[in-house]
Amino acid sequence: MKIRIKENSVRFRLTPSEVKKFCEEGQIEKVTQFNSTTLIYGVKQQEIEHLQVDFNNNAITLNVPATFAKEWFENDVVGIDHTEVLSDGGSFFLLLEKDFACLDNTHEDQSDKYPNPKAGMC
Repeated sequence: MKIRIKENSVRFRLTPSEVKKFCEEGQIEKVTQFNSTTLIYGVKQQEIEHLQVDFNNNAITLNVPATFAKEWFENDVVGIDHTEVLSDGGSFFLLLEKDFACLDNTHEDQSDKYPNPKAGMC
């Protein structure tokens, strides 16, 4: 699982094995160790209508509608997104998507990725 945070947006990308585990078990989380603290990030199925995010005790949790998550592994839907309205009137963009193989050279292991639909176009 990868996360990308940029200003008021966060994107979670899951590999096929992570999507399967998430759909079957209801949640998945990863840990990143720093010298001074630990960052926990994950996705969790909830009985909600749209994506929601929480940040508590060094943990970022993306809450996902259970109705979406139940069949996500079995279908071709790439992902789901939502824009949350913040209490100060601002907005926060949330995105959960399947992780596709990179088209360019990368040092990252590409063995557990979804086939990139643009792979034959280059």
